[in-house]
Amino acid sequence: MTEQSLHRRRFLLGGAAVGAGALLTACTSNEAPAQNNAANVANAGADSQPGTPVTIGFSAPAADHGWMAAITKNARAQAQKFSEVTLNATEGTNDVNQQISQVETLINAKVNVLVILPFDGKALTAVGQQAMDAGIQVINLDRVFDTPLAYRTWIGGDNYRMGVNAGNYIAQQMKAKNIAAPVIGEVAGIDSLPLTQERSKGFKDALARQGFAVGPRVSAEFTPESGEKQTSNLLQSAPKLDALWNHDDDQGVGVIAAINNANRKNFLMVGGAGSKNAMNLIKSDAEPLKATVLYSPSMASSAISLARLLGQGKGAGDFAEHEIPAEITTYSAVVTKENVDKYMDVGFDS
Repeated sequence: MTEQSLHRRRFLLGGAAVGAGALLTACTSNEAPAQNNAANVANAGADSQPGTPVTIGFSAPAADHGWMAAITKNARAQAQKFSEVTLNATEGTNDVNQQISQVETLINAKVNVLVILPFDGKALTAVGQQAMDAGIQVINLDRVFDTPLAYRTWIGGDNYRMGVNAGNYIAQQMKAKNIAAPVIGEVAGIDSLPLTQERSKGFKDALARQGFAVGPRVSAEFTPESGEKQTSNLLQSAPKLDALWNHDDDQGVGVIAAINNANRKNFLMVGGAGSKNAMNLIKSDAEPLKATVLYSPSMASSAISLARLLGQGKGAGDFAEHEIPAEITTYSAVVTKENVDKYMDVGFDS
């Protein structure tokens, strides 16, 4: 996401996928007239019912790790829930030029709505705007285009708040343990990416508000191999460690392997994204991993539901407004042993 996306007005979701007509209830006053409530309920029911046929074009990067694989899997599964929806999905690719060509093919096929998770938001902006100019509404998924002119609705995660919530959880735990000056490590993702920079900034800001600071820090590449290598380096440089935040549960497989290899389990670890593997470890309470901060690929399911509503000219469930929002930001909930069962359904295979 770009810096622009940090400062825009956001609509927060609770972390799970959005149903076709099951968005959070909205009201315009504390005591809305009864007839307005009745109208909203009626509209919600109408929005959830099968409507006119809609063909949704879908384009995303290659499914080369768990989170991205779950994006496409969730999109396909959500489309199958609607009898009137046809999903035209391209083969995932990390080649920007190939993805542009694939989206152009979907435009030429005259799909009703496009859902695009760009490998590179800046590079795919022009083709997104091309689709909008051709009268095809675009749902921009997660990695944001450079201009709102290239999409009708953006839906994605909140990288900054992901870091904030990880930092707040760790600070809370350190204070509960009466650790006055904890050594807090960080295994980031790819440092050149804005999403990594935003996560790290949120983490640093949250800790600073509690009087703490980030200690040893390394950056990995969102892969288990890089996670293991970089965590080994971090552990060697930090004989004392009280807490550790790993940005990504896919690379977290390697992070935990490095911890086990070093026989270093006397600290608290928090993960990121919300894989099933991480949730199962949290539930077992046998590893240093005690929590993970969601950045759920269920947003792809929500994108398909929103695309259906756009294609049929419907609103968003119980909302008083007649149109779906222009921007939707999912919420980075903290998953712990106490609430893990609630979130298992949005976990992904890492």
